[in-house]
Amino acid sequence: MRQSKNILIAPLNWGLGHATRCIPIIKDLQRQGHRIIIASDGSALKLLQEEFPELEFEKLPAYQITYAKLSWLNRWYLIKQLPHIIRTMKKEQQLTDELVKKHQLDLIVSDNRFGVFSKEVKSIYITHQLKVLSGWTTKLTTWIHAKIYNRYNEIWVPDVAGNPNLSGKLGHDSKMNRKKIKYIGVLSRMKPKNLPKKYDVLAILSGPEPQRSQLENILLEKFKTLNLKIALVRGVIDNKKDVENQYDITIFNYATGKELELLINQSEAVICRSGYTSVMDMAVLQKKVLMIPTPGQNEQQYLARHLAENFQIKILRQKDLQLGRYLLDRLIPLQI
Repeated sequence: MRQSKNILIAPLNWGLGHATRCIPIIKDLQRQGHRIIIASDGSALKLLQEEFPELEFEKLPAYQITYAKLSWLNRWYLIKQLPHIIRTMKKEQQLTDELVKKHQLDLIVSDNRFGVFSKEVKSIYITHQLKVLSGWTTKLTTWIHAKIYNRYNEIWVPDVAGNPNLSGKLGHDSKMNRKKIKYIGVLSRMKPKNLPKKYDVLAILSGPEPQRSQLENILLEKFKTLNLKIALVRGVIDNKKDVENQYDITIFNYATGKELELLINQSEAVICRSGYTSVMDMAVLQKKVLMIPTPGQNEQQYLARHLAENFQIKILRQKDLQLGRYLLDRLIPLQI
């Protein structure tokens, strides 16, 4: 039996979090001597091509999920896109069958890509949302998600099994077959380093439009009034990797994993979304943090409340965001 395996890693392109949390998994599998093939689309694919130029890549069909400008309309926007999502899942499934034969796959690891699995090959699904919060439709969305991930041989939850934990009821409140669930610990591509501080505040933007751009505009206006050294990573990987300065604010279009790790370690405090990958990064780096959940995303709003209640992390709503030195001085690290 061949020890080295052909493994497909397929993160969802919905923000960059799914791709970045796969990076430590990919590196670990590389150290074990396995052959890795990465499959995704859009910004997630580009990011992983930057991180692992030596690996093989396959392009998957894009879900291209869009959000409403008004956050309260997001649920209806997603319902409207369900037929397209189902069609994309079917295309993914067909392409996955082709990739199994093309690369003689031994293992599939899908990070929230619903159609990347095979009946012929062991398939693993990564998610921190065993319970999918969507307001009054939570039972329905949780049931639909369970129908999807129950097709996989194993479900990996990037969190600790006991308390305290980072994902709360998202990753622990499940009625499914618990024999399939494996808690694999907190995943992060980052490592803490004791470096001289270059910035007072680092803002890391992420997630889908239009909320990413809206937060960027709000923060830039607020930062103009602060006499602080500030860096902002826009998280726009489709653009050129430019660096510019506005009002003594250093702005990066995007940063590779090593560059972002350096920026965070050189910063006194971090402002970011309460997306789960950002939560894990902050827990590993133990940086002073202010989290701003994306409007209309129930998952991020719940995670922000969970962190505030259990870890005393400071959170603010985007619509009434106020920044000042007094607030920034009172931030505390996220420590699990």
